Amino acid sequence: MKFGLSSSSVYPESTAAAFEIAATTGYDGVEVMVGVDSMSQDSTVLRNLVQHYQIPILSLHAPCLLITQRVWGTDSWGKLIKADEVAQLLGAETVVVHPPFRWQRDYAKKFESGIAELNANSPITFTVENMYPWRAGRGSVPAYAPDWDIRKHDYSSLTLDFSHTAVSRTDPQDMIRDLGSRLGHIHLADGTDSATDEHLVPGRGTQPLPEALALLKSTGFDGAVITEISTHSAVTREQRIADIRESLEFGRAHLLG
Repeated sequence: MKFGLSSSSVYPESTAAAFEIAATTGYDGVEVMVGVDSMSQDSTVLRNLVQHYQIPILSLHAPCLLITQRVWGTDSWGKLIKADEVAQLLGAETVVVHPPFRWQRDYAKKFESGIAELNANSPITFTVENMYPWRAGRGSVPAYAPDWDIRKHDYSSLTLDFSHTAVSRTDPQDMIRDLGSRLGHIHLADGTDSATDEHLVPGRGTQPLPEALALLKSTGFDGAVITEISTHSAVTREQRIADIRESLEFGRAHLLG
């Protein structure tokens, strides 16, 4: 089991800062969120960061957020092919992907079969992450297709994000049981019963993380556990680093202790 730091956890600092902080706080590696930061998009820069800080890239998060619709082009499959190439070049083992947005109709129609084809033809594991319905007042809007709930589809590798289970009001222990051996990747964070995706430091929300991580440990899980928290409101850099270190200590205490 390896513990990685998502580069999104250091925002508004740069991708380079994620490597620096991961190295100094004792993480095993980094998950690069390919986003609007030009460093995250450049394989040469990323390779130099790996060499400089002597810390590997465990995984890439493909640019499939609303704010990254034009990163690595506008073709959704082209983005994943690019992610495959970059992951192989940098020695990463995994690419994390979100289900398509509902308005990406052609992409959504072929998503399940397309991910299966990528996994069949690449040494890289493409893992699909659980999402959530967008809440609107007392109701919700189904923003993702084929579905936000990855349990409903036959993906061979899956990522569980605890902030997303909070927004979707899903019991993470039920999800761990339902995903079974297909669960290969974790985004460690916390959340409350909020309509927003909070990505809190583990232990600061209402998710039953100690129980869920104990269950995960009992399954023999040996994938990557990636800290993916929001530190943009940290008053100082020292506080950001402290939150990142606390998240690592939380994960190790419950999964290795």
